[in-house]
Amino acid sequence: MTARQSRLPRRIPVGARVVVRTAEGVDPDDGRMKYRDFIGHVHHWDGNELDLLRDPAANGSRAAQRLWIEAGRIVRIKAIPERR
Repeated sequence: MTARQSRLPRRIPVGARVVVRTAEGVDPDDGRMKYRDFIGHVHHWDGNELDLLRDPAANGSRAAQRLWIEAGRIVRIKAIPERR
């Protein structure tokens, strides 16, 4: 288990709405680490992989999307309230 994984929750309730920040790697142009955020509802979390139903874009430009995110890529998981 890596230090990053030890900071992740052991249990996330199914249906919880979360924002997940993932590390995308270092940008070769500016040398800075890049991150990507996903907001959605948890379908399953086993400590190794997060099964997430990503929310559709509020403006309708992107449909809901099912994602599987490896724990090694996750920097942070934070619970957030439901959208109005």
